[in-house]
Amino acid sequence: MARKFFGTDGVRGRANTFPMTADMALKLGAAAGRYFRQDGNEHRVVIGKDTRLSGYMIENALTAGLTSTGMNVFLLGPMPTPAVGLLTTSMRADLGIMISASHNPHYDNGIKFFGPDGYKLSDQAEHEIEALLEGEIVPAQPQNIGRAKRIDDAMGRYVERAKATFPAGLRLDGLKVVVDCANGAAYKAAPTVLWELGAEVIPVGVTPNGFNINEECGSTDTRAAAETVVAHGAHLGICLDGDADRVMVLDENGHVADGDQLMALLASRWGAEGMLKGGALVATVMSNLGLERHLEAQGLRLERTNVGDRYVVAAMREQGYNLGGEQSGHIVMTDYATTGDGLLAGLQFLAAMVQTEKPASELIRQFEPVPQKLENVRFGAGKQPLNDAAVQAAIAEAEADLKGNGRLLIRKSGTEPLIRVMAECEDEAQLNASVLSVVQAVEAAAQA
Repeated sequence: MARKFFGTDGVRGRANTFPMTADMALKLGAAAGRYFRQDGNEHRVVIGKDTRLSGYMIENALTAGLTSTGMNVFLLGPMPTPAVGLLTTSMRADLGIMISASHNPHYDNGIKFFGPDGYKLSDQAEHEIEALLEGEIVPAQPQNIGRAKRIDDAMGRYVERAKATFPAGLRLDGLKVVVDCANGAAYKAAPTVLWELGAEVIPVGVTPNGFNINEECGSTDTRAAAETVVAHGAHLGICLDGDADRVMVLDENGHVADGDQLMALLASRWGAEGMLKGGALVATVMSNLGLERHLEAQGLRLERTNVGDRYVVAAMREQGYNLGGEQSGHIVMTDYATTGDGLLAGLQFLAAMVQTEKPASELIRQFEPVPQKLENVRFGAGKQPLNDAAVQAAIAEAEADLKGNGRLLIRKSGTEPLIRVMAECEDEAQLNASVLSVVQAVEAAAQA
């Protein structure tokens, strides 16, 4: 059964526009509170957020809804998404909530939920919360209304946990590191962790004003960080997104390693050290064919899932694997965290640099990617371009052209009104032609 409000990563939309309104957040908080407080006992929830202006509105509305059903709320303030998963378990909360639209612009926002185990809620739990949301939510009796308080040491707890994932006995002394926090949730925590581990830190994107999150900075726009790396002669650049669950790594020349290259490095190292559980890496259908070939050459496997870190994590938990992620920069290491953590992935890359005594430029290119092209087509409200006959015909023709030489992947984004058209092929001319034909068909349907 399709979920009405929840997408691939919680509830998301344009701030102050349904469903991302104060009224909806209040109702969603009440529904989640009722779901997690069905036994009538005292329960608690932790709430973190990124630096968007609308976060204040949504935080207050969620708090009102949660306390109205008897939940005690602990407010963490600006905090990376993985920190919310961590603190949900360490503070013995029944529910964790992150207010963020991740890598999206400031005018979007979202609400992500974590269960008491620190993992994102299952599809079934989201279905049940939606059912409560559409019915009459019974409020708590006056004497059972919840309380709310701010947790002043939340960042310190995460900082210490992050540092503990760095190999014992290693230090970052002598390394100059640029860290771009995308004016987002990790703007304090990430530079602190790197500095306390010994690095000389050059921060970028650490002056949030409510509007500049992900704006010409962070993992989705690495140009500012690349320029800073080169200008300062830094050894490495770490670029996070707005809620710090994604990362891109830059070498000393400003060249970028995406999630596939980072996963290749970690899988190879962990496999050689006997740390890669099941001898497999979990990634999505978007990951490059070159990654799969690279792993096979080492006797390792690539297990693919649908797009979305929730599906990666679900497969990891089901099969007992401990490394997975997405080309977009989600790196999930379940030995350390319950969801993607860009900072922890950056620390693992730094550990590889220290242990191998190699520059970043020798580590970021683990395999030669098969040529891959991704185009996004935006569509308006009420449009369903993929249902158009002309689009379906264009997709079928492109698939036939690529058969035996590559692959085509068409999907609707779960977080934005976009159709994503991706293809891989050794023949770049054929690759470009196939993508262009589908994109043009989707654009025509979106504008009709």
